[in-house]
Parts: sequence; C-alpha cells; structure tokens
Amino acid sequence: MPITIELPGVLQPLAGGKPTLELAPGCATVADVMTVVASRWPGVRDRVMDERGVVRPHVNVFVDGESIKFLGGLGAPVEEHSTIVIVPAVSGG
Repeated sequence: MPITIELPGVLQPLAGGKPTLELAPGCATVADVMTVVASRWPGVRDRVMDERGVVRPHVNVFVDGESIKFLGGLGAPVEEHSTIVIVPAVSGG
C-alpha cells in the first residue's frame, strides 16, 4: 500500500491539482517523505518547510492522526500504509 499525503486546497495547485499524493513504500520518516515530495512537487515542500528544512510555524503535519510535534518532528516514523495530512494553521479572533 502506498503512503498517502492529503493536501489542503491551497497546496493542490502546486501538485497538479491533486488533493492526494501517493508515494511508493520505502520512506521511514516524515523527513524522507518530504524529500520525495521536494523532488516531485517542489512547490509543496517549499510551502510546508522553510529554507532551513523546518516545518513552517503556520503548518501542522499529522501522521495517522497524530501531530508530528508529539512523534519526533520530521523524524516521526511512517509505515508503508501511513496517511500524512498537511493542515495550515488557522488563527483569528
């Protein structure tokens, strides 16, 4: 089964209009996934991570429903059937 990445609407144009990306198994961490994303859809990676390779503060990344903030950041493990969800943070008042 592939690794699935669900994109918010704002990132879909950078991925050819796709709401979901699928990667062949083989990535062990979120960092590995983002490396593959950068090679295929560089605009997506640039909106998720900054030039230092850190997830931008206004972006939340989840692996199988858990925030990577609690799973080791970009070192969070992924399985061959994992679903990664990228969510822009919402603020307001």
